[in-house]
Amino acid sequence: MPTILDRLYHLHWVSPDLARSAQPYLGFYAAFLRPHGFKSMINLRGENTGARWWHAEKRTAKKLGIAHFDVKLSSRNLPSRGNLTALLDAFAAAEVPVLIKCSGGQDRTSLAAAMFLLMCEGPSALSVAEQQFSLWPYLHRPKRYQRWLRHFPAYAAAEAGELPLSIWAQSRYVPEDFATWLAKRGLARSFGALQAAE
Repeated sequence: MPTILDRLYHLHWVSPDLARSAQPYLGFYAAFLRPHGFKSMINLRGENTGARWWHAEKRTAKKLGIAHFDVKLSSRNLPSRGNLTALLDAFAAAEVPVLIKCSGGQDRTSLAAAMFLLMCEGPSALSVAEQQFSLWPYLHRPKRYQRWLRHFPAYAAAEAGELPLSIWAQSRYVPEDFATWLAKRGLARSFGALQAAE
């Protein structure tokens, strides 16, 4: 049964192995995380050493025995090869159940959840993966430079083909090629820029 904190922090289960949420800005980290038995957490906002929330998150995860991963994604900029690979590597290394979270739990978590499904289940999961970009219940309402997000899973699935998604990301994914793919579909202005490689 959903708790008040689950609703407050926009928690949704994608599968028995993966949940998605917003940033627990108001605190109560342990009370939010503990009931669900998460073994791993992937922070899609990247390492933020100057932010109190990041330190609180790390401390609480350690206290609860939750492995913490930092992966920097942008909702407006196309992911670099390094950042996309880092996400898939985190999924491969994380013990389930896993929580993925960003700021609002609407955009970056939609992309990450979709990629998790494709990584685990292959191209046949594309239609289910694309449902992660729904207005309800995920509240994904893309702004002008966020419209590329919902197109990335289809592009990744088609380009990877029979190749494991992680291998494709690491060796063949080129952000500029995705930008060209978008432009050919009238979506040249669906993103802000290319994410800086890290």
